[in-house]
Amino acid sequence: MSKLRVTTTMSLDGYVAGPDQSEENPLGVGGMELHQWLFPLKVFREAHGGADGETNASSPVVEERRARIGATIMGRNMFGPVRGSWPDDSWRGWWGEDPPYHHPVFVLTHHPRQPLEMEGGTTFHFVSSGIESALAQAKDAAGDQDVWLAGGASVVNQYLAAGLVNEIDISIAPVILSSGARLFDGIERGAVQLEQIRAVDAPGVTHIKYSVG
Repeated sequence: MSKLRVTTTMSLDGYVAGPDQSEENPLGVGGMELHQWLFPLKVFREAHGGADGETNASSPVVEERRARIGATIMGRNMFGPVRGSWPDDSWRGWWGEDPPYHHPVFVLTHHPRQPLEMEGGTTFHFVSSGIESALAQAKDAAGDQDVWLAGGASVVNQYLAAGLVNEIDISIAPVILSSGARLFDGIERGAVQLEQIRAVDAPGVTHIKYSVG
């Protein structure tokens, strides 16, 4: 059965992005610090068209996260900085003409837009009919594979509150951001039951995976 899986990197104080996100600073102030463990990895560089890179205890974690993913869901803020109605079709995401997904991506938005076909098998579908509709479409596209809930924090929190998430894999970076977009914000006490599946200590980060009851 297809699962909805969250994977994200979080600061010690619970933020997955810093404040003041913009086109010039998509992860907000200090947000890039969260991912310093990831950028040097060979598995990350290869996925983004690079070469060389490191292999360490984080490598199999990243490989596991990418395995069996047949579709992705993300919020409009993760797709790009454009707000309100789409002025035109010029914004095509942060990732260039060959995004690193290579499968259907469903973007939650209040403003409809025609699907955007990119190179490498990635097509962005813009869903204005709610989180349940996006999940149904993503699961249909994924077939017997899983769906990755990529973020941002607001979208993840909506799916958690609705009881639709099956797994959460959190990378905890030794960073304190103090403000920004916070994971689990607004989730009531006892609303989400977590069971730890594994923990991995790696250079500059700790990876903890939970099943969600």
